[in-house]
Amino acid sequence: MIRVVYRWRVKEEDFDRFQAMWTRTTNQIHETVPGALGSFMLRSPDDRTEVLTIAKWDSMASWEAFWGAANPSQMTGMRELGERISATVYEEVDDFTR
Repeated sequence: MIRVVYRWRVKEEDFDRFQAMWTRTTNQIHETVPGALGSFMLRSPDDRTEVLTIAKWDSMASWEAFWGAANPSQMTGMRELGERISATVYEEVDDFTR
């Protein structure tokens, strides 16, 4: 398993639309892209423009097949509402969340 942490800069006035777009996008990816296992979103309480979306994938190969040229078409709407600062992959070592 891997987790991919996407760091975004989203203007305060665009956040509600970004969140709605992220919800549609992550659900569509989860339902249609092999290996995609869902995602969650975090927002900084100190800097309301800083947003993280953390996606879970079954393998690096599945994510790389989706990621392609680093601008998957499924994420176009999100990129129109927020600036993607980075995408960083981490191997999932353990997970005790419920």
